[in-house]
Amino acid sequence: MQKVLIATSEAHPLAKTGGLGEVCGALPLALQQCGQDVRVILPGYRTVLEQCRNLRVLAQLTVPVSLEPVRILETTLGETTVPVLIVDAPGMFDRAGGLYADLDGRDYADNANRYTVYCRAVVELAMDRGGLYWQPEVVHCHDWQTGLVPALLAREPVRPGTVFTIHNIAYAGSFDRERFDTLQLPADLYAPGSMEFYGRFAFIKGGLVYADLVTTVSPSYAREIQTPEMGCGLDGLLRHRSRDLVGIINGVNYAVWDPANDPIIAARYDAGTLENKRPNRRAIQRDTGLREDEDALLIGVVSRLAHQKGMDLLPAALAPLWAQGVQLALLGSGDAQVQSEIERMCREHPGRCAAQFGYDDALAHRILAGADVFLMPSRYEPCGLGQLYAQRYGTVPVVRRTGGLADTVVPVNASTLADGTATGVIYEDDSAEALSAAILAAMYLRRAAAQWRQLQITGMRRDFSWGESARAYVEVYRRARVHRR
Repeated sequence: MQKVLIATSEAHPLAKTGGLGEVCGALPLALQQCGQDVRVILPGYRTVLEQCRNLRVLAQLTVPVSLEPVRILETTLGETTVPVLIVDAPGMFDRAGGLYADLDGRDYADNANRYTVYCRAVVELAMDRGGLYWQPEVVHCHDWQTGLVPALLAREPVRPGTVFTIHNIAYAGSFDRERFDTLQLPADLYAPGSMEFYGRFAFIKGGLVYADLVTTVSPSYAREIQTPEMGCGLDGLLRHRSRDLVGIINGVNYAVWDPANDPIIAARYDAGTLENKRPNRRAIQRDTGLREDEDALLIGVVSRLAHQKGMDLLPAALAPLWAQGVQLALLGSGDAQVQSEIERMCREHPGRCAAQFGYDDALAHRILAGADVFLMPSRYEPCGLGQLYAQRYGTVPVVRRTGGLADTVVPVNASTLADGTATGVIYEDDSAEALSAAILAAMYLRRAAAQWRQLQITGMRRDFSWGESARAYVEVYRRARVHRR
């Protein structure tokens, strides 16, 4: 058994904006089931405190930058027995907006200060200076918001091992020098070999430079971020640390994402009862205003409307396919220009194209259950969860070959169709033409009913549960403890 403190800015069900929250909500329980002594530490956002009852005050800390004492509260992660420590600093986290941005979608101007306070509190507890009488052997930090933790712990003569996980290297937590000067941090952190980054200060470098081991969320992404094309200016540092860089695929919480026991969808089904997928198809067509057309290839999309996700390619890619009977059910939010183009597409193709903007967890489940294919034309994708969910729902993924998509979808070709291992359509080029051709290939495959059903069944029987990934993290923790830098 290892004592592990998971430091993250979000963890489902208490706080979530995307994949980070999904992962940090599921991984702790999987680690606990592997015999680890796990605790999670979260910022005390207003939404977190509103969800928790019977919060217990464990400690009170004095933290630089915070104008008030910081309380450490305790709850559990949803219905699990995983303890959650909450860094309660109302001046930093008790706000009406989102986790990182205000109600108008603008990043909080003091995000650097907010997460400095959070990281300082994590360090105090990691060093058992909060009076909890529990000290982790490993601190597992996630994304830029926690990057200061390895940097500050590295200054301690005796300390826990540290692991830093990159969920998306494009988000570096970069701030100007003037902001750094307000953070009351050691001056030597602002140096090229430390956390200085092209004349700015990047939280992510604290993790990349100082953590004992660095992980990311798929083996392919671990290779990609060591290239100038994908490394966002950090590729040289990552190549330098390549021996300490590990790619571990994210898992899926099948207690939530499984059509055999999903209470949200119209009809439950599994690989042996795929005919029960049809009522879900009719339900999503009816609920979104699409025609109830059995012959149409129904495309599902649940995504951020962002350049990374390739959503700007949709209008041009689908333009030649509307006449062939495709339908689109889309759920997403993000770039205003992309949203405007999708709205135009819906007006021009009523009954064929339907979109809802924002996020609706129930609708995401219903789209996965009702669609024929699930589209992910990402320009880069560290891991991706949608394609993992889609395979369990018998919804064939159509994805670009990148990152975790390449690692988790077995491409359709003559060989994989013959041996029954194919699970989806993969294409190469980042272009509307390549995306259109991939959708067309899926349309032709669907007309070959036996092959299509085999694709669905093979995908549904794949196991992306957290067990194997959690065991890989347990080994990473062991290595971090042994090889403290």
